Amino acid sequence: MSPSALNETVTPVRPRLVEGRGALSAAVTDALRSGRLQPYDPGAVLGADPWGEDLQLALYLMYELHYRGFADVDDAREWDPDLLRLRQALEGRFLHALRGELSDGPKPVEAAFAPLLVEPVDLSGSLSHYLETEGELWQLREYAALRSLYHLKEADPHTWVIPRLTGRAKAAMVAVEYDEFGGGRADRIHAKLFADLMADLDLDPAYGRYLDRAAAPLLATVNLMSLFGLHRALRGALVGHFACVEVTSSPGSRRMAKAMRRCAAGPAAEHFYAEHVEADAVHEQVVRHEVIGGLLADEPALEADIAFGCEATVLLEDRLAAHIRRAWDQRHTALRTPLPEV
Repeated sequence: MSPSALNETVTPVRPRLVEGRGALSAAVTDALRSGRLQPYDPGAVLGADPWGEDLQLALYLMYELHYRGFADVDDAREWDPDLLRLRQALEGRFLHALRGELSDGPKPVEAAFAPLLVEPVDLSGSLSHYLETEGELWQLREYAALRSLYHLKEADPHTWVIPRLTGRAKAAMVAVEYDEFGGGRADRIHAKLFADLMADLDLDPAYGRYLDRAAAPLLATVNLMSLFGLHRALRGALVGHFACVEVTSSPGSRRMAKAMRRCAAGPAAEHFYAEHVEADAVHEQVVRHEVIGGLLADEPALEADIAFGCEATVLLEDRLAAHIRRAWDQRHTALRTPLPEV
């Protein structure tokens, strides 16, 4: 293989940098382009809406430096001390808001997960149930465009916890992640399966392609994983997040597979969710009993953090579902700008 062909094979495509949505995210965008963060008003951080477009996009842009980065942005920006200080301040706002919403006090792990282990009788608030029974193809396309910001990096943020675990928890986490990354086969990596789903739905499967269309409630769900993953002190919360995703994935994926089939979205679109029905049912058991069980055996003091990670995940998923349903109930796009019609 020639050097040029080898380079084409291993060099990942970087997403383009998007414009800011307020003073903070504009400052980050300018810093990534120029290499220097210009002075900003500290009051902008203190007064920033922790759920708003400006803060969530600013965090997303800085977190993305630890994944693939952006086209025409120097890799050195990943460890720019000025950006890291700003990120720390915005993370503080985000974490404070999360803990404020979940202020009932620390919970045992079993109490946090118990509601997720039983299929609710009333599924009217379930977005996957709505898509299964009433969803239209345009709504499936919007949902996939939004979720692509996670699914095209699926399992990546959770790998950061592996070196912070030991024994049972580490072995089980690696086993689950091995499945997420295709069991050693590039064509079976879950991110690749989602890219195939997007192609079936006439969407651009390029990594990060729909960042400019994703509203704050979606950005927050992805930022949560990055926040937990990048901080060793939040390793328990990341395990709680991962377990919550695995526990809720199988029934939701079953409904989404039916939605894709009913709307004739295509074989790859249906296959992505069908693949997760059985795999995540197994993963759920491994994560709950071996990853969480092993971590609690090693570090019982992390129980409240594991529960917090689970509850924070549910909170942000509920906020995202409410945002999407409000738009769809009015026959509006749930994206910041609509997708081109096909």
